[in-house]
Amino acid sequence: MENARMAELIEILTRADRAYEQENQPIMSDFEYDKLYDELLALEARTGIVLENSPTSRVGHEVVSSLAKVRHDGVMLSLDKTKDVGKLATFLNSDDDPRIGVLSWKLDGLSIVLKYAGGRLVQALTRGNGEIGEDVTHNARFFRNIPSAIDFIGNLSVRGEAIITFTEFERINEELDEGERYKNPRNLCSGTIRQLNTRIAASRKVEFYPFAIMDGPDFAKKSQGLVFLKELGFDVAEYRLVNEANVAEEVEYFKNAVAAQDFATDGLVLTYDDIDFSRELGATSKFPRDSLAFKWADELKTTRLLDILWNTSRTGLINPIAIFSSVDIEGTTVERASLHNISILEGLALGVGDEISVYKANMIIPQIAENFTKSGAVPPPKNCPVCQSHTTVKEENDTKTLHCTNPNCRARVVRTITHYASRSAMNIEGFSLQTVEKFCEIGWLSNFGDIYQLTEREQEIKAMRGFGEKSFAKMMEAIEKSKTAGLANFIYALGIDNVGLAGAKALCRHFGYDFEKIRGADTEEIVGIEGFGEIIAHSLCDYFRNAENRRIIDATLTYLTFHKENTPETPENSSIFGKTFVITGDVAHYTNRKELQEHIESLGGKVAGSVSKKTDYLINNDAASPSAKNKKAQELGVAIITEAEFVELI
Repeated sequence: MENARMAELIEILTRADRAYEQENQPIMSDFEYDKLYDELLALEARTGIVLENSPTSRVGHEVVSSLAKVRHDGVMLSLDKTKDVGKLATFLNSDDDPRIGVLSWKLDGLSIVLKYAGGRLVQALTRGNGEIGEDVTHNARFFRNIPSAIDFIGNLSVRGEAIITFTEFERINEELDEGERYKNPRNLCSGTIRQLNTRIAASRKVEFYPFAIMDGPDFAKKSQGLVFLKELGFDVAEYRLVNEANVAEEVEYFKNAVAAQDFATDGLVLTYDDIDFSRELGATSKFPRDSLAFKWADELKTTRLLDILWNTSRTGLINPIAIFSSVDIEGTTVERASLHNISILEGLALGVGDEISVYKANMIIPQIAENFTKSGAVPPPKNCPVCQSHTTVKEENDTKTLHCTNPNCRARVVRTITHYASRSAMNIEGFSLQTVEKFCEIGWLSNFGDIYQLTEREQEIKAMRGFGEKSFAKMMEAIEKSKTAGLANFIYALGIDNVGLAGAKALCRHFGYDFEKIRGADTEEIVGIEGFGEIIAHSLCDYFRNAENRRIIDATLTYLTFHKENTPETPENSSIFGKTFVITGDVAHYTNRKELQEHIESLGGKVAGSVSKKTDYLINNDAASPSAKNKKAQELGVAIITEAEFVELI
């Protein structure tokens, strides 16, 4: 019986791992996962049996993307975990041997190893399965806060966490329809870093925080290594040196500081500061013995499920939302939680009236932890809650989702028009969801093209409750302003499945900002664009082939004028493609040296940290400076140019 239960748990946890790590589509809450994992761990300890492929013994999951696979220099292990502060104190004084530890944030992102050689970033790998990672160097170069050149010419390998802040997460989600939004910053970060098209990563502010030097200069203490990384230009996450006596106090400090942070964290990491001692300890098959993860103890509140609401998005995806009796958690009142999909609803066996416990994942996002009564999952509605059309259940990668089959569903129409008017699309300020709903209900709006005919409704709109002379004038001004727009914004505004703003910009660049060429392109031509695959190609072609879509677009285009775009020079054709630059001294034309470096690299040039025979230009506004780089350039005959001369050069 115990072996059968262990096999069942391994199957469930493996499926959940795959859905979370590789597909960014969770099928259970973190709370439920931890509960099942701990049950498996207890069974293995009691029986002394560890079955094949148990998640308690494997260090990661197989890589399933088209990115290049690279074997790590050493196995990247995960960390053993605890929720007991007392275990942290014991960890620091095991066998009456007091130790100093480094306590820092456990960031909830994607583990990355950056490798530098000769002062330059040469490779970036994801953790992957712990032994083999994915090569994401092309995107790592666009991380917001890492130095691409450092003042250290030896080999340096740094492990850290790549994250996207809540501010950036919310900004990106604002540009997406509700059904397309990312569920949390970690999923967004993971998807961004694994993109094949660097333009997507470049448009999102991924940040990197190192926590360990894997290979490089020798230090006696890990904290010394962190100071060294700071001096090289890395942003190092806040950390505290702790001992047995003060570790509980410092944990409390971090816990109180969570709310003020702009990043997701699911706890803390404690590691011994002494590097030689860490090496002596070695590791188990799964965990290093010198580090321990401390996860926040979730504040659980028991409540009662009142209802399951179903929300129809612009794409027709219908998401379940749990409504329960309000409870106070972590200082705020909570009364609803997204269930994301049917699989999670069924996994929890949620029925109206059930007694449930709720918590905030990472102390922020409301989630259902457990269902105590399990009366059985509320069946998904057979009809769309908005238009009453038939719904259909789709299953992909072990995840069930519900969809409305009516392309003219009022919810879809309302959200499509709202998306068209959103800031990153046509930017019609003040054209809110409530306004669109009201106008659709009256019959004034059936598609986004109808927006431009609202001038004919002047007297009727002014007479409506909540409107008047000023409100109408402001609305008309915003609509008029939107008639002159960027072509990429218009394409994004159309709401084509799988086509975001970055993709729309890439289309415009490829087709020379010619809309007729874009909408007349076939799948083969679109697939040939870097970063575009079969799914996006079919979405685009199907959209533009649809007769009703063509009619609406043609009618809308009679009102619009697109900006004349300055098509950027492609790197291959730029005057500095393949040239190597070194930058020194103060800059004036650019905001800082980082901005100048990014401009050079965007045009296909390279930026090195030191002058060598391979250097083509040294950029220095003070050509007469007695600096070491100037002297080296003069010795080697390397051209020294000013910023102004660089601008002329490009």
